Amino acid sequence: MKADSRRLGDPTRICHSAHGRYNGDMSRNTPQPIRQGCAIPYRVRGGKLEFCLITSIRKGHWSFPKGVVDPGETPAETALKEAHEEAGLLGRIEGKALGKYTYGKWGTKLLVTVFLMRVTRTEQRWLEEDVRQRRWCDAEEAAERLVRKDLQRLLEVALAKLPRREHQHPSKSQAAL
Repeated sequence: MKADSRRLGDPTRICHSAHGRYNGDMSRNTPQPIRQGCAIPYRVRGGKLEFCLITSIRKGHWSFPKGVVDPGETPAETALKEAHEEAGLLGRIEGKALGKYTYGKWGTKLLVTVFLMRVTRTEQRWLEEDVRQRRWCDAEEAAERLVRKDLQRLLEVALAKLPRREHQHPSKSQAAL
């Protein structure tokens, strides 16, 4: 499925405040994990593969855009919406989900479905620019900056899915030679 971020309606519609708090029901007795969609945004610039990272609002850790799946949305649509809101990125999802991971927040469990996103446009101004940093970097730097091991693993999955011609950087094993 290829979803396009321009088809998602009003790009300023959000389900959380500018400070990253979800305004829905996050009771501690939620039987099912809360679903989130996450994008691993990439582009090829100057013949080199780059990934876009953003900082979390509270701790400033580097991560990929993600957010809670709103009613009527798919995780892929949410991934595109969050990439737009959190990082000012437009593009399309490529292929099926790369994988999933879980973590705890708001006193409950969250289940994150992660997608590869080819970026077609980077906006200079975006909804959450005042509360997040955005950084383009190669895969090696992205892996070093990512705090979550789950995201480092899914970045490796993303790299394996991209055509070899998109890879213009040495892998860690090649760099050691």
